[in-house]
Amino acid sequence: MSKKLKNNIRTLRFHQSEMSQAELGAKIGVTRQTIAAIESGKYSPSLEAAFKIADVFGVKITDAFDWRE
Repeated sequence: MSKKLKNNIRTLRFHQSEMSQAELGAKIGVTRQTIAAIESGKYSPSLEAAFKIADVFGVKITDAFDWRE
């Protein structure tokens, strides 16, 4: 079986006063469409973007992203 990058961005946004995809994108320097693609698993973020996302929510990168089967 191959592993796939999963994420908890939607949950993290919900718990952060229901932050919009556009707001998160603005905070890390990408578009709303990029955040939507990352959330849906259609696009894997750069390492820099992944760390920025984790930083916005004040969590470890492993709390925002997971590499699983």
